Amino acid sequence: MPIEIPKDKWPGEVHTVTIGATEAEGGTRAKTVTVGGEKALPFMHFEAEMPYAPVVAIEIKDRKPNDWSALLLEEWGEVMDAPGAWAKEAEAAGADLIQLSLSPTDAAGNPTTPEMAVTAVQSVLRSTGLPLLVFGPGQADLDNELLVPVAEAAKGERIVLGICEDKNYRTIVAAAMANGHLVNARSPMDVNLAKQLNILISDMSMPLDRIIMDPTTGALGYGIEYGYSAMERLRLAALQGDKMTQLPMLVTPGFEAWKTKEAKVGTDVPPEWGDWLNRAINWETLTAVTLLESGADILVLRHPETVRRVKTAIAELMAVAEPVIG
Repeated sequence: MPIEIPKDKWPGEVHTVTIGATEAEGGTRAKTVTVGGEKALPFMHFEAEMPYAPVVAIEIKDRKPNDWSALLLEEWGEVMDAPGAWAKEAEAAGADLIQLSLSPTDAAGNPTTPEMAVTAVQSVLRSTGLPLLVFGPGQADLDNELLVPVAEAAKGERIVLGICEDKNYRTIVAAAMANGHLVNARSPMDVNLAKQLNILISDMSMPLDRIIMDPTTGALGYGIEYGYSAMERLRLAALQGDKMTQLPMLVTPGFEAWKTKEAKVGTDVPPEWGDWLNRAINWETLTAVTLLESGADILVLRHPETVRRVKTAIAELMAVAEPVIG
């Protein structure tokens, strides 16, 4: 005889956040992407509807990176020389969003200027109709220098600007508010630090439905358990009613997985590790799917095959019927 499964009813829910703006909304995007809205733990469909499926962004750069795996360079090929062409190829590979990561220098080693950053962003906006995330190089002063003109140049497009951290969030948040954008708030795998950064950003009058939370993670086997735990606790706090944790979460399994030795190195490794390409894609895929189960709403990936596998996993998880025991 079937046994009814006990169901939890949570008092809180995650904010819905919409990225991108169509022509009717003042932008030029072909579509928008909405995430969040959860009222239960991930994929617990029998407790509450999960209104929006997690989405996949593909990370591209403003120039061909010199620190990416040879496997990624081979996969993307010559499109890596032009961010617009790369974005178009990423859309064809199944991306829901494009994340453009700005480099600190150009290919010749010259510092990236605001004009160069704006040109790269405009090239991507012209080449694809997908919503866009633009992340700075990760250096506080340079991020501020580049992202302010980017925000102004992309006014109306409702892009996500990042990365907001405790040492540089003020300038980026102000630029986002002035130009109708969103921000990505990154904290180092700690529930209290994530919550505190959200409070600081909110105190600048940034609406919570324009903030994406980035709690940081590790790759498979490289601290993922700690990151997973922090994300799970953030989601539990949100469902229990903590307003400053009720934000969708973005994670970067592509960045994390492809810097590990198992994914990045193909020579002088134990034969038991197997084929390099399969191993690398599996490393990124397993990292991403694990983080889906911790509450990730946006996954930023790098390899097209990983994108295909993760989107298949998302579709299957979203289609799971109500479980029955007995």
